[in-house]
Amino acid sequence: MSGIGIIRCEKNMNRCPLTGCLRCLTERKEGFVGYEDTEITGFFTCQCPGDDVVNLAKILKSKGAEAIHFCTCLFAKKGENGWDMAEGGFCDKLETIIEKVHQETQLPCVKGTAHLPKGYEPLVWK
Repeated sequence: MSGIGIIRCEKNMNRCPLTGCLRCLTERKEGFVGYEDTEITGFFTCQCPGDDVVNLAKILKSKGAEAIHFCTCLFAKKGENGWDMAEGGFCDKLETIIEKVHQETQLPCVKGTAHLPKGYEPLVWK
């Protein structure tokens, strides 16, 4: 079983209860395709400007996370025709943050959870 940690954005925490992310994790869909079996290790909310995110990821690792996923809302927005990356999401430093987390934890980090934009293949830092 693969333990998964999820990191989301403070800008969306009062609107989104992670229902789609947790459903996709359980059903191994969207950003979680490719896992044989999954379980949620935990999730954290990143606070701008992201200074604590490495420490949060280290806690997830200490609790058994074998990969860290960053929510789709960090890099895409919901529009009339679904989720789209054209206007970006909540975080303009996401790739730098993901790289930092990957380097410090040595865990695979995945950009995407649920609601993936059409044609988007999740980027993975290994």
